[in-house]
Amino acid sequence: MSAGELPFFVYGTLRPGEVNHGRFLAGRTAAVEPARLPGAALHDGPGYPYAVPGGPGEVAGDLVHAAPGAYGELLSELDRLEEYLGPGHPLNLYERRPCDTVRLRDGAVVRAWVYVPAPRTVPGAPIPGGDWLSRRPVPGAPRTP
Repeated sequence: MSAGELPFFVYGTLRPGEVNHGRFLAGRTAAVEPARLPGAALHDGPGYPYAVPGGPGEVAGDLVHAAPGAYGELLSELDRLEEYLGPGHPLNLYERRPCDTVRLRDGAVVRAWVYVPAPRTVPGAPIPGGDWLSRRPVPGAPRTP
């Protein structure tokens, strides 16, 4: 990874086991490490979440490091998936911003790209605990309406 290639902090459908992980990250990553995004809240969306900066909470996710030679292609694919057309573009669904994340294995602060909601995006309800994976039903738990 060159000095200008930041890892990506993924917190929703790109996390391991989620629908877009295999579609977009398979064969393009060198490492995936659990991490947190401090000072943010996780909000629901139409099938995917939004990490909203500001506040005392944190968002659970993973740092994705591009495989050697795959960074440019991965960056383009993720920008397309996240409907990011460039800084401040009026049609963006997300903005891609460099943010400080915390790697769980050693507590190190790691600068990473994070897709946050663009100004035109209206996030849904907060997800308690800031973890997209926690919204899954627990196997064997009673169903509630």
